[in-house]
Amino acid sequence: MDLQLTGKRALVTGAGRGIGRAVALRLVEEGAQVALLARDRAALEAVAAEIGPGALVVPADTTDDAAVRAAVDTVVGAWSGVDVLVNAAARPASSGPTPSLADLTDDALRVEVETKVLGYLRCARAVAPHMTAQGWGRIVNVSGLNARRTGSLVGTVRNVAVAAMTANLAEELGRSGVNVTVVHPGTTVTERTAGVAQARAEADGTTVEQALTAMAADTRIGRLVTAEEVADVVAFLCSPRSVAVTGDAIAVGGGARGVVHY
Repeated sequence: MDLQLTGKRALVTGAGRGIGRAVALRLVEEGAQVALLARDRAALEAVAAEIGPGALVVPADTTDDAAVRAAVDTVVGAWSGVDVLVNAAARPASSGPTPSLADLTDDALRVEVETKVLGYLRCARAVAPHMTAQGWGRIVNVSGLNARRTGSLVGTVRNVAVAAMTANLAEELGRSGVNVTVVHPGTTVTERTAGVAQARAEADGTTVEQALTAMAADTRIGRLVTAEEVADVVAFLCSPRSVAVTGDAIAVGGGARGVVHY
């Protein structure tokens, strides 16, 4: 199926690694022009080298509203507009033990909200006027399945907030031709996975292979989803083909066992 993304101008945040990087590469495969945003210029330059000519590198910290607006201005100045925003610039979920309520500090939650929730909001706020003016746009927020489970108060709060923000933005922008969706990855295979599995194996006294099996035990497909497989779903949501989906959350974690969402 042609996703009709040829020539679309996309800004991907968190594009230096992980899901953001995979999304950027997937959109390029579909014919889109892609601007790469993250704090680490070197990481962005490496992804740009994979893409080849045409990639736009716009280093910025999404906790800084002025930096976000300047980055969007750079993209619009280079390409005369922006069609797609994928928000993936967030701190990775911790693989360490979850602090108890007594040990949880205000700052632990504050930094997650500042980075993920407000960071996503700043980027959406900066691109929305350009999308509504042209009567078309797609915003996809990468959240996480912690929104649907307990066990990490910080992870649940930040991801539920992203989902709530998504629904509100979809309602406000939908009549202007802008669809806004959120995807919830679970544990996803990225460049961090080997280290996470090694740490878990050492903590549990098992092998890395056993740790990986345990990490995938709660999935219906019996294995971990890769960043590239998440990117396939995101690419569809970025396309004109996804017009029927807006404001909704799409789980992309291989199916959570033992739960029903309707």
